[in-house]
Amino acid sequence: MRIFLTALLLSSSLFAAEEEKTNRRLDDAAVVLSEIMAAPDKGIPNGLLEKAHCIVIVPELKKGAFIVGAKYGKGFVSCRENGGGGWSAPGSVRIEGGSVGFQIGGSETDVVMLVMNDRGAEKLLSSQFTLGGEGEVAAGPVGRTATAETDAKRSAEILSWSRAHGVFAGLALQGATLRQDLDDNEALYHKRIENRDIVKGKAAPTPSGRRLTSLLTKYSARERS
Repeated sequence: MRIFLTALLLSSSLFAAEEEKTNRRLDDAAVVLSEIMAAPDKGIPNGLLEKAHCIVIVPELKKGAFIVGAKYGKGFVSCRENGGGGWSAPGSVRIEGGSVGFQIGGSETDVVMLVMNDRGAEKLLSSQFTLGGEGEVAAGPVGRTATAETDAKRSAEILSWSRAHGVFAGLALQGATLRQDLDDNEALYHKRIENRDIVKGKAAPTPSGRRLTSLLTKYSARERS
């Protein structure tokens, strides 16, 4: 009996630690969005967030390389609620990928992706897909008035950006795998739930999640005004 209680307490403690870590990462995602959207002339162009069906934010995507390069990061996805102005509770995602070549070094990069149509959103909400393979992805244009470049990329399903050392730029993520993270979803919502169900309203956002969705609604409204 004592062993059982000890194991139960240990399990509860580990789950609480994972919940705190995931909510802290969600807070970081909100900070990334706020700082990027507050940039006066170097952020995401006017109108793109308003047109987006979903957004993915990955704070501190890790890249390391010694002969074989690799990418790994955890983040969140939120989608429009019934096609309206509100945004869903965030679901958890992981990005994994690699490349081979002579390269040494490492970095951490904030990544933002906008999913621009229904087809891209459908792929995003599958259990996993490969960026640039199953889903067409392009480096997003930079600057509030980058309309010409935005029009040239209108056919892309997903537009992506990165921010490292204060520099915000379009990012090509071809070859990376994006998949839902059921473990982090369980840590957030206390039940094992898929991202497709989360964005359909079957989970209520945590306080950290509400902060992110409030910012999305705020900046979407600003883009429309």
